[in-house]
Amino acid sequence: MALPTDLQSALDTELRRFPNQELARAVDRLSTRYREGRAATTPIMNSDSDVAAYAGYRMPATFAAVRAVLEEVATFAPEFSPKSHVDVGGGTGTALWAATDTWSSLTELTVVEQVEKALTLGRKLAASAESPALRSATWRRGVIDPKTPLPAADLVTLSYVLGELPEGMREQTIRWLAADAAMVVLIEPGTPAGYERIAEARALLLDMGRSLVAPCPHAHTCPIPRGEDWCHFSARLPRVGAHRLIKEGTLNFEDEKFSYVAAATVPTSRAENRVLRHPLKRKGLVSLQLCTTEGVLTEAKVTKRHGDLYRAARDTTWGAPWPPPD
Repeated sequence: MALPTDLQSALDTELRRFPNQELARAVDRLSTRYREGRAATTPIMNSDSDVAAYAGYRMPATFAAVRAVLEEVATFAPEFSPKSHVDVGGGTGTALWAATDTWSSLTELTVVEQVEKALTLGRKLAASAESPALRSATWRRGVIDPKTPLPAADLVTLSYVLGELPEGMREQTIRWLAADAAMVVLIEPGTPAGYERIAEARALLLDMGRSLVAPCPHAHTCPIPRGEDWCHFSARLPRVGAHRLIKEGTLNFEDEKFSYVAAATVPTSRAENRVLRHPLKRKGLVSLQLCTTEGVLTEAKVTKRHGDLYRAARDTTWGAPWPPPD
């Protein structure tokens, strides 16, 4: 799940404007603030270097997660061919790049973001995009305010933002996002707290009459034992260019953990089952931890006697639907 080449090139060019030490210090401040898990009462990014550091630090990981989620949506809602997309709290526009990488049908893109410097950088990065939709995207300054109209769109996304909102504001925000969108996608960090926010959003979307698209194979109460475990997934991304320098890591890759829910106004297909953990592979046996269409957790053991299904189990991964779609 690497960044598109045109985005990677534009981002590297922008990051070269700042000394690596300055970016690293900004990343340290931002990551400390995010780990605290407090609702944001003021913008977290205040300077050009803050915004550049955020983009270099988070755009690759956010892209990997959003792209993985949207690919699931495209798989289980193949008839969904969005023309318009609004990303709320979209920062430098990462979700727009992921969406245009998923659907060539998109022509109208909008980012709603309160930090003007983030909008400026997002607009600058998009100016060199190969996609005409990205080059002509609308960058709108605004806060999350359910009292104001949200631009009409087929697809509405909110990534890594629910945790920044006061708890009492989350329900009305979700209702606002999902009110008119044909598809709404919510993504949070793959932590126990992030999953809890997604679980609450999932229940609310069902209460609104929305049809779950992914990841859930059912619309029953989530069977994950609350407070004991959490449902989350992972996307691997390479560390390249300035991203690797900012991270100051020795590995040339990282795994972004995330929880999410996607819901539509009309019913779509769903996975028969969903693999919830890394498959356990032994000689002649693959054990899969599954969430099923019945809304229960179970273990499936696939052996060599299952032939093609066994070979598929050997290749399946954490988060994948089971059995694999044709």
